[in-house]
This record gives sequence, C-alpha cells and structure tokens, in this order.
Amino acid sequence: MRIAYLAALLLIMAAFFVGAYAYQIAGDYVPSHWNAAGEVDGRMDSFWGLFLMPLVMIPILALLVAIPRIDPLKKNYMKFRGYFEGFIIVIILFFLYMQLLITAAALGSSFNMTVAMVPAVSLLIFFAGIMMEKTKRNWFVGIKTPWTLSSDRVWDRTHRLGGKLFKAAAVVSMLGLPAGENAFWIMMAAIVVAAVCPVVYSYFEYQKLPRKK
Repeated sequence: MRIAYLAALLLIMAAFFVGAYAYQIAGDYVPSHWNAAGEVDGRMDSFWGLFLMPLVMIPILALLVAIPRIDPLKKNYMKFRGYFEGFIIVIILFFLYMQLLITAAALGSSFNMTVAMVPAVSLLIFFAGIMMEKTKRNWFVGIKTPWTLSSDRVWDRTHRLGGKLFKAAAVVSMLGLPAGENAFWIMMAAIVVAAVCPVVYSYFEYQKLPRKK
C-alpha cells in the first residue's frame, strides 16, 4: 500500500476516535448545520452528527484510490501521481478538520463556523490549483470539457489557467474574512469565477487549433 493511502486511513481512524470520544459525553442532539453567518441553525441525532464525517471519508477515499485504476487514460496519472496523492491527503485532512469543528460544537464550544471554514476551504482550493497545473488529460480529475478532452494542448493550457485562478480564488477568499458573514459569499463568488472562466477559455483555445481538411 502506498504511503499516502496508509496516511489517509490513519486520519480516518483518528476521525472515528474523535467521534467515539465525543459520543460518550455529548447530548442527544448536536449542531449539524450552520447558516452563512456562521450560526447554528440545525441539529441532528448525536450518533449521525458525530460519525457522519468519518463514514463519508471512507467511500471518498475508496473512490479516489480507484480513479487512477479505472480511468481509460490511467497512464497519464503517472505524470502527476505525487500531486494527486498529495491532494488525497489534503481532502482527508479537510474532512478531519470538519469533524473536529463539529465535535467542538457538540461539546459546547461557541464559534463562528464561517470564520472557521473559510481558511480550510481556501487551502483546499489552493492545493487544487497546484494539482490542476500538473494534471494531464484524464476522464475524472480536472476541467473536463469536450474541448479539453479532445486535445492535450487545450487541456494543458486550460489547466495552467485554471490552476492560477483557483489559487487566486483561495487568496481572495482569505482576504474576504474581515467581511464577516459576507466572507462566505465572497468565497463562493471567487470559486464560481475560477471554475467557469477555464470552461469558456477551453472553447476558445480549441478554436485556435488547426483544422484537418
């Protein structure tokens, strides 16, 4: 087993341990949903509230491990395998962080969830941008449009742009933190721009390709 996958499994075990510890002392219901202002506006049964994240982490890891093996373009994963496996760890760490926040709320800690989540999401999309710049054409990971999937040149150029935009979106999201509850909307706007622009760009890059007669 590769080290990245073993590390991910250990992180998932840690998430279960945190949930099991909190389950013994938490009440019957725990916070499960927060509004854009970072305030609790929903609760659920303590079992699901404390174990949902670890349970979700298992199929996510399984899917991420399977993707390079089932993709028809699996050979291209070898060209960015280190970045892909690093991103797996980042995703699992992100869910573990969410588990810690939920657990803290379940045990009575009071904090603004938006303020707590924006830095984590920003780091996630920043690392996504790093990986994006190294990603090679495949069917599962990256900006998949008819134009990127039809050309290595369009794929590479689109992902170089997408990587820069995702990293910029992460920075904008962090800079929006002082905006309070509006920080969530600033972050979402930055992510939408970073996601949509490369799709449009890929179309125009494809139009530049020489046409076969």
